[in-house]
Amino acid sequence: MSRIGKKPIAVPAGVEVKLDGANITVKGPKGTLTRDLHPDMIIKTEEGQLVIERPSDSKLHRSLHGTTRSVVANMVEGVTNGYQKVLDLVGVGYRATKAGSNVTLALGFSHPVEIVPDAGLELEVPMNTRVIIKGIDKELVGTFAAKIRDIRRPEPYKGKGIRYENEVVRRKVGKTGKK
Repeated sequence: MSRIGKKPIAVPAGVEVKLDGANITVKGPKGTLTRDLHPDMIIKTEEGQLVIERPSDSKLHRSLHGTTRSVVANMVEGVTNGYQKVLDLVGVGYRATKAGSNVTLALGFSHPVEIVPDAGLELEVPMNTRVIIKGIDKELVGTFAAKIRDIRRPEPYKGKGIRYENEVVRRKVGKTGKK
């Protein structure tokens, strides 16, 4: 039995879960999320909790059990609290400025890089070397943060680039002169 899959998901007050076959809709104070899950997985509501069950012990159902539970739990968490990723810009002259809902990054290229947030995401720039991505869909927030990070990944010699808030960049030793 999956350790994660058998844990029930607590549904907080103010969150409404609607099941329609393999489709689940979670509605909360921050918004609404809808997702199609695998049709074999069984989702039940019991005493203010969601329970995910699998029909058999086949390899497919075992692998889907914990994943389905995590996806549904992330949906419930997202509509109640939301998710955020923090990106730090490290390097001389690297900065971010916000204009409307868009963010412009100066990353040492010959041109500024304009970032337009996807639907359901919000970008904040509390200081000129930090960008915060907020949203209710964990997958969408993480994917968008990874796309921004890929514009200028941290390099191992000087550590310059866009990195996650607590990311540790492994540094390499540069070349030394011949003696």
